[in-house]
Amino acid sequence: MSDISNFEFKKKFGQNFLKDNNVLNNIVEKSEIEDDTLVIEIGVGAGYLTKYLAEKAKYVLGFEIDDSLKMIIANNLHEYNNVEIVFEDFLKANVTEKLKKYDYKHLYVIANLPYYITTPIIEKIIDLNIAEKLVVMVQKEVGDRFNAKMGTKEYNSLTLYLNYYFKISKVMDVSRNSFIPKPNVDSAVIKFERYSRNDCKNENLLFNIIRDSFQFKRKNLRNNLKNYDLVKIEKVLNKYGKDLTVRAENISLEEFIDISNNLEG
Repeated sequence: MSDISNFEFKKKFGQNFLKDNNVLNNIVEKSEIEDDTLVIEIGVGAGYLTKYLAEKAKYVLGFEIDDSLKMIIANNLHEYNNVEIVFEDFLKANVTEKLKKYDYKHLYVIANLPYYITTPIIEKIIDLNIAEKLVVMVQKEVGDRFNAKMGTKEYNSLTLYLNYYFKISKVMDVSRNSFIPKPNVDSAVIKFERYSRNDCKNENLLFNIIRDSFQFKRKNLRNNLKNYDLVKIEKVLNKYGKDLTVRAENISLEEFIDISNNLEG
């Protein structure tokens, strides 16, 4: 593997390269990559994870924003003919167009995500509706929010948004010592497994209600949802032994869906 000791890491890209071979191997094993799988990697870095992915996947399509890594990546991945690296910002890339030339059965996203844009990346993946599985490294406290339990301080609108689309589980925690350079926080690997649902009549309405419910976390639903039909909302809440004095962090996803469906009529 190419030496990166002289590489100038760029804070603006949130560059922390995962170099612990045990962790890299563990990520790939827990991802359970099938033979006919295309893996999208976002933030290729020096290609350490890419190498492990290429051993298992049919294709690896990597996105890397920093083109000063071209030579390092080329040296590290020269033996693999199933890898394509696109030197482009994933958030601006036309991913659907890039996928047209590939023939695959499954599509996974497996990546050590840049911490500063973790949420926008995941939101774009959801909007694209292409991946059946995500296995991503994120800042540990962000990972805790992704699968937070109702009633905890980590539970928020993002928790509900992600859990609407995915079954979410933590694969493992990863020490900051596994990275070059060492970040100021520990990390976690989170697995998202997509499932389709048909229990919500209007997803836009649901997500608007969730967003508005959490707008002021200290306020209850009566105050946060005053622009909605509070009579209908309270009727639903009563079914679950709750009323309009409850706060958003004490409402489950299923209860929000029920509220949304009743407001939809």
